[in-house]
Amino acid sequence: MSTAVTQINSDIKSLELADLGKKRIEWANQSMKVLQIIRKEFIKNQPLNGIRISACLHVTAETANLAVCLRDGGADVVLCASNPLSTQDDVAASLVRDQGIAVFAIKGEDNETYYQHIVAAIDHRPHITMDDGADLVTILHTKRTEMLDGVIGGTEETTTGVIRLRAMAKEGVLRYPIIAVNDADTKHLFDNRYGTGQSTIDGIIRATNFLLAGSKFVIAGYGWCGRGLASRARGAGAEVIITEVDPTKALEAVMDGFRVMSMHDAAKLGDVFCTVTGNKSVLTKEHFDVMKDGAIISNSGHFNVEIDIPSLEKMASSKRATRNFVDEYSMKDGRKINLLGEGRLINLAAAEGHPASVMDMSFADQALSVEHMVKNYKTLEKRVHRVPDELDKRVAKLKLESMGIKIDRLTPEQEEYLAGWAEGT
Repeated sequence: MSTAVTQINSDIKSLELADLGKKRIEWANQSMKVLQIIRKEFIKNQPLNGIRISACLHVTAETANLAVCLRDGGADVVLCASNPLSTQDDVAASLVRDQGIAVFAIKGEDNETYYQHIVAAIDHRPHITMDDGADLVTILHTKRTEMLDGVIGGTEETTTGVIRLRAMAKEGVLRYPIIAVNDADTKHLFDNRYGTGQSTIDGIIRATNFLLAGSKFVIAGYGWCGRGLASRARGAGAEVIITEVDPTKALEAVMDGFRVMSMHDAAKLGDVFCTVTGNKSVLTKEHFDVMKDGAIISNSGHFNVEIDIPSLEKMASSKRATRNFVDEYSMKDGRKINLLGEGRLINLAAAEGHPASVMDMSFADQALSVEHMVKNYKTLEKRVHRVPDELDKRVAKLKLESMGIKIDRLTPEQEEYLAGWAEGT
């Protein structure tokens, strides 16, 4: 276990950081109007009374507000980190001290501690799991199977986790139903696109202070995260190059005005690289061999396997830390390649993750999905489910209302026209 200060029912860096964390949580809460509304309803109705929740999420100010919302709805919540570098230690401290919520997370924890913290969250004997990447679910299904009997359902936050869970369901090994929060329109169309786009650029710039204007910015993957990142990089003045394996997405990137080519060709041109594919070995020795001197490589997909770091380590004659979250690898031919954030999520490693206003929708989806699971788990098959459309639409409606925006409604005549087939030209 880590050598950090350990509190009863928690393992965090230091309670002395709690004052700053409290302010950060309060600041985020101001931009999370939809979650505020849901929290008020939860306080009144107590839909999660008696429910134990083990949440493996990025421990940020936004997540803190979700945890408080769930707790105020009657749940007994334990939180651990879903990435070794994403924890905001001051937020973790405030959750423990000010909210009495158990947290097992320390920024920079090693792999052993990371998994020990997940096990500590599982020891809570959850009824509901909340995951971001499916690490907790995987450990529960492989190493702590004795805890499965009490689990009634779960939620999953991100694309990578949904992919893993669908593979489990396909193999028939998933033992309880899980709602794919990531697939909600109010999650991936906004969190993945606008949140990842802005926060990834933020992380890269904070780590490097690199000028994007005039640079060649290579993005691997043109899903919603890639779309958002490409838009923001172009807005900063970069020449954006997209690499893809999906012909439809590649064609879309072309028609959105971006250059599209293979990574083999892009590797020779790029000044900055960022992977957002959810897959492994996207940047490999083949690409490191031809990169420019001073190339910057980063990842904003969930796991650090997108960059083949072991190969980079073998190729390098030396390695040194030149800035916070920047490791410079010296190649034998004299070139330097700069890896950001150990290849982990650069938007959370070097920056603060997504802005609170976009996480407001994602975590509203989470809270409502947990409530839905508690009410309906007995009728749900042991597979991955979509967020019910009425919940998704409700989150969008509440978000618009919180922004002071009103939209039109269909008239009865329009509803009848759209529901029928007889009336034509």
